[in-house]
Amino acid sequence: MSLSPDRKATVNAEQLNTFPKLLLNHANVRGRKIAMREKDLGIWQAWTWQQILDEVRALACGLAALGFKAGDKLAIIGDNRPCLYMSMAAAQCLGGVPVPLYQDSVAKEMAFVLDNADVHFAIVEDQEQVDKLLEIRDGNDAIGHILYDDPRGMRHYDFPFLDSIEQAQKLGREFDQANPGFFEQQAKAVDGDDIAIMLYTSGTTGNPKGVVLTYDNVIITARNGIVREGLTENEEVLAYLPMAWVGDNLFSYAQSFVAGFTVNCPESGATILTDLREIGPTYYFAPPRVYENMLTQVMIRMEDASRIKQRMFHYFMALAKRVGTRILDGKAVTFAEKLLYKLGNFLVYGPLRDVLGLNRIRLAYTAGEAIGPEIFDFYRSLGINIKQLYGQTEGMVFICVQPDGEVYADTVGTPAIDVEVKIDDNGEVLYRSPGVFHSYYKSPEATAKTKTEDGWVYTGDAGYFAENGHLKIIDRAKDVGKLLDGTMFAPKYIENKLKFFSFIKEAVAFGDRRENTCIFVNIDLEAVGNWAERRNLGYSGYVDLAAQPEVYDLIQECVDKVNEDLSRDPLLAKSQIKRFLVLHKELDADDGELTRTRKVRRSFIEERYAPLVEALYSDVAECHIETEVKFEDGRTGKLAADVKIREARQFTPVAKAS
Repeated sequence: MSLSPDRKATVNAEQLNTFPKLLLNHANVRGRKIAMREKDLGIWQAWTWQQILDEVRALACGLAALGFKAGDKLAIIGDNRPCLYMSMAAAQCLGGVPVPLYQDSVAKEMAFVLDNADVHFAIVEDQEQVDKLLEIRDGNDAIGHILYDDPRGMRHYDFPFLDSIEQAQKLGREFDQANPGFFEQQAKAVDGDDIAIMLYTSGTTGNPKGVVLTYDNVIITARNGIVREGLTENEEVLAYLPMAWVGDNLFSYAQSFVAGFTVNCPESGATILTDLREIGPTYYFAPPRVYENMLTQVMIRMEDASRIKQRMFHYFMALAKRVGTRILDGKAVTFAEKLLYKLGNFLVYGPLRDVLGLNRIRLAYTAGEAIGPEIFDFYRSLGINIKQLYGQTEGMVFICVQPDGEVYADTVGTPAIDVEVKIDDNGEVLYRSPGVFHSYYKSPEATAKTKTEDGWVYTGDAGYFAENGHLKIIDRAKDVGKLLDGTMFAPKYIENKLKFFSFIKEAVAFGDRRENTCIFVNIDLEAVGNWAERRNLGYSGYVDLAAQPEVYDLIQECVDKVNEDLSRDPLLAKSQIKRFLVLHKELDADDGELTRTRKVRRSFIEERYAPLVEALYSDVAECHIETEVKFEDGRTGKLAADVKIREARQFTPVAKAS
């Protein structure tokens, strides 16, 4: 029997208030329905809800046999794998707390989290992650047990604390037979106000903090999202974003457990787009950069198409731009426009959605950074219901969501179900909701600084409510500054405008307490490389391409367009970009320049590249810089370059008509 989301919310909310209880219920109600898939060696493998329960039961009992008990922390490290999601459930069935870590973190970064979270057990994907933990154990042997999924390369690893998940499950089945009723008793003992998971912040300005979330925080928020969007057990999602990120925990785990829909794990990061096309998800989340990359690939392919196909594509895309979004929002269009759009759907839009893997999409979200209006409108004009949401780890993602029919490129929507939002006197956004986190682990001072006694959370974002009732986010509150003449300086707002261009991958703005705004730019190697090749412009790699005069001309066009746009904003017209440079290397998390969620560490970059910043605020046209870089194998080296600096075009501020 299948219940509607609303029916589930009223009937099961009190009883099914933890993931262990939800798992037991799914195995009973829809035991034969596929819960998860994973592509392995080109073949999709599937697990039903009953099979998931059997695997979780064996692993939970295996962990119990190894000494794991209620309150213990289980580190989980690796790509999106069914066994790792099952490991989260196994820990929760014992009253334990899963602590997912970013799989691309280096050992030093992992060591801080493992020590801070008091982790003694770890389940990892493969040899790469095992090696990191072995390195950490040389200085801290607190991790008593490490279990791995993929045995490749592990033949000669002989440690008493290291074994495979398969062996742990074998041990668990023996433990289960010897202790009948143990698993059910443990699983049902967990309650809604118990700790469900610990997720670490990105650590933009310092060490990451452990965000402690209860089952009520996670499950009530997940259920409210399901009710608001009308999601059902028939949804299909692709789980490809880091398991340590709160969004994946919501979309690929919590909502799947609440609604009972199917989660699909790609074979690898390199096969995501292929796997996306094969699965054809109905529910999808991607940060703006993914949508931008998809659009870039489409436009690159169109340049290789025949002239007839190019003309047809551009004709129907112009039509879609005029009427596609109106049709999606249920607004009126003429009969002729509707008929032409249907023809365009047959000839262009449908095949294009198929190529992108988005043909079955009922709902798609984007968040994390601002998305370019043209990119946003492109997907919506194709009939893809992509919407923006605004959230935080501390609020279990959902703070504001755009309602159907009220989707705007420059807002993040209205408050989600049971969420209150207000703006304080300093312009900072605050919210209160069932998803508000329990605490920062072992950090009562930070908790008290972020969360008030009556449950309001300071987001750290500056914003305001527009006339249509939607929230607009300007920038991080701490980053909003002023130029010397008093003009507002909103670096992230300016950076996002630059990143709307497909040729620009990252941007870092400087200007607080300075005379004007200056910019570092990272080019997108794939997009600019393709552009260069079509113009027979030779280059040997990123450093060489970034220094080409033609590339500087290309980026200057983007910078000048941003300045023209800023000139129309009465608050920011005087913060137009004065000078810019194309950085000689890509900003990298391994070099400490970005967080693992690809957020810019602006203060670190300003300190690391101080000579370049000083050069921007001088009259020199070039600056020599030497930078230490870290290679994938752990070695370090020096990267030297003569970085050119360009003047950007300035536009006269345009006063808006009153």
